[in-house]
Amino acid sequence: MSENEELTPSDIDESAEDSTQINAEELVEVIAEFERYRERLVSETIAAAQKAKLPQKPALAKIEPELAKIDAGLESLRAQLAAITTNN
Repeated sequence: MSENEELTPSDIDESAEDSTQINAEELVEVIAEFERYRERLVSETIAAAQKAKLPQKPALAKIEPELAKIDAGLESLRAQLAAITTNN
């Protein structure tokens, strides 16, 4: 766009839609990363417990606070994503 061109309302609407789309895409990516992190944390904890010949239940109980934080974050991100996608 050159210096002399003015933004029209339709240009602004398109720009807002693009930024919303980018935000939705970014949220989907972050949600996927958090889900992978959660799965990796659980599987690595189980593997470490097996290696140390410890029961899985107490090992998983130790990471429960971290899993709760991850789950709360995922819930919040999913709510944000739902809000963005329903507004379009």
